[in-house]
Amino acid sequence: QEQSVESGGGLVQAGGSLRLSCAASSRTAGIYRMGWFRQAPGLEREFVAAINWSGDSTMYADSVKGRFTISRDNAKNTMYLQMNSLKPEATGVYYCATARGYGLGSRSPLTYDDWGQGTQVTVSS
Repeated sequence: QEQSVESGGGLVQAGGSLRLSCAASSRTAGIYRMGWFRQAPGLEREFVAAINWSGDSTMYADSVKGRFTISRDNAKNTMYLQMNSLKPEATGVYYCATARGYGLGSRSPLTYDDWGQGTQVTVSS
């Protein structure tokens, strides 16, 4: 597909779990880093987690550290975000992002080249 595609979003109660997936677009070829961002209504897009090409280096926003896990399966061109112990403030549209390169991506959305259309996550209190 021309654009990365996220899936797995939905409505969940606080304390629950969701697993997001991102199938990288056909335009993403070669070695690339990936990341997850989220955007709540009226707020800027914010960094959630990032992973390098080989999957052995990860980085998380302080607000999700210890509860979210990012991973990838390069054979399937797919990235995942396991979200546990969800809180209402996690509500928003979650986007996957890719950028060429092996190393760990940055927290800035400006450094990523390709974005998915997003998947809605709503955590009720």
